[in-house]
Amino acid sequence: MSPTLLIADDELLLARVLEAELKALWPEATIVSVVHDGMAALDAARAHRPDVAFLDIRMPGMSGMDVARELIEFDHPPLVVFVTAYDQFALEAFERAAVDYVLKPVQHERLEATVGRLKARLSAKAAEAAGDDDGDDGDETAATDIGTMVDTDRLAQLLQRLESLEQPAAAPRGHYLRFIKALVGQEVRIIPVDEVVYLEATDKYVNVVSTSGEALIRTSLRELTQQLDPDRFWQIHRGTVVNIDCVASAVNQSLGRLSLKLRDRPESLPVARQYAHLFKQM
Repeated sequence: MSPTLLIADDELLLARVLEAELKALWPEATIVSVVHDGMAALDAARAHRPDVAFLDIRMPGMSGMDVARELIEFDHPPLVVFVTAYDQFALEAFERAAVDYVLKPVQHERLEATVGRLKARLSAKAAEAAGDDDGDDGDETAATDIGTMVDTDRLAQLLQRLESLEQPAAAPRGHYLRFIKALVGQEVRIIPVDEVVYLEATDKYVNVVSTSGEALIRTSLRELTQQLDPDRFWQIHRGTVVNIDCVASAVNQSLGRLSLKLRDRPESLPVARQYAHLFKQM
């Protein structure tokens, strides 16, 4: 079965160049979709489940990093190659994470080397899967997960490093928010940070879930989190930050997923794979 590829780049000409180069270098591969924004990339990935996704990092709406965060939540995530114009500092992060990248404008020699590495990794996965078929069926899922988790762990590390390069400066230690002000009806509610259980991103708002109820504030989750003590407020998903003091336990789910049980609350919170390492000792 031929490998399947997805290309996502908001620059139409560069997307066409990359498509043509890949067809020449990897004729046995099938390019299942070429899209020009992040949301379309995610939709195409869900529809086609490609083996490899070439993602431009800077795209309108969802960035390539945003798309990659969603892709690593797939049961069988694709290999990811970032197409980037990042400077040398960020490229060092790519190298350390062992995640492949292609610099703009795309150079034939670099892309050829990338294709060679992708072929090797896909062949290794295919060989591992074939070995599983000859063995005990009960081990098939576990072995497949081991083959994919290496890629997702490395990608998760990279996304965290790149995100740190783009985040606004955090509040100085000792100068974190003590209260959150939220408009509820005709009154401004003062919510002590100590009472916050978790925060959820909702469109252009953040839903503040506290021991005394819920309230919406008009800000981004990233901006609010930067003003909170990182030792207490942990990001566990793209749209969720939890007060670790309110976590009772971390529970292993199927396919290596985690969820958090909260103290004195019925709901549980899912943990994205890229943040699962935070709870390995719990």
